[in-house]
Amino acid sequence: MIEIRDLRRVFGGVVALDGVTLSLGEGERRAVIGPNGAGKTTLINALAGETTPTGGTIRLGGQDITRLRPWQRARLGLAHVFQRTELFAPLSARDNVALAVAARRGPYRLFRAVPRAEYAEAAAVLERVGLAGREGVAARALSHGERRQLELAVALAQRPHVLLLDEPTAGMSPLETARITELIAGLDRALTILIVEHDMDVVFRLADRVTVLHEGRVIADGTAADVRGDVRVHDVYLGKAVTVA
Repeated sequence: MIEIRDLRRVFGGVVALDGVTLSLGEGERRAVIGPNGAGKTTLINALAGETTPTGGTIRLGGQDITRLRPWQRARLGLAHVFQRTELFAPLSARDNVALAVAARRGPYRLFRAVPRAEYAEAAAVLERVGLAGREGVAARALSHGERRQLELAVALAQRPHVLLLDEPTAGMSPLETARITELIAGLDRALTILIVEHDMDVVFRLADRVTVLHEGRVIADGTAADVRGDVRVHDVYLGKAVTVA
């Protein structure tokens, strides 16, 4: 579903990505981990089209998308949940999702009334992410955890083939983290997911495979057990306190 070959990104004299190569099969759930500055967010932004690679290629379903704009990638089935909140804060949860549904169904003009069908679908998606009963609440009035649930609903309303999640549990309480983790775990297994995450409990709960970045390079790639037992990964990221399951 995703093929990344020799991906590079240089910011001035800083090499953020240094020849990253990896691939994800359809329905795979892959986590990308590593210390701060490893290139994780640069990688996910390059996949989403928010950052233009300096070199290398990205393919989605066999199609080269390396130079496509974010909206073009979205049309091909790629959805991105950002690390920072990206919602229409004054609008209700229902309106945020209905706009995403309307945009998916075709060119959408602002200030046009959203059809009823969009709202019916929005209600179903909100129930799916645990926000039933909160449809009429403005996005800015939701709790942090609920806003993350809403962002996931907006992404799912696009009916993506691939979902990119950048630090979905950042800033959450343990209860909120558990809720969003189980929500992601329960998504359709046909959906391919790439997740950047610092919480190792979340990573090992969600990921089929784990890719470890360090200084812009892949230093390990494998199952959770493989990565937990890799000496290099312990040295640069996990630390000696983590035991192998």
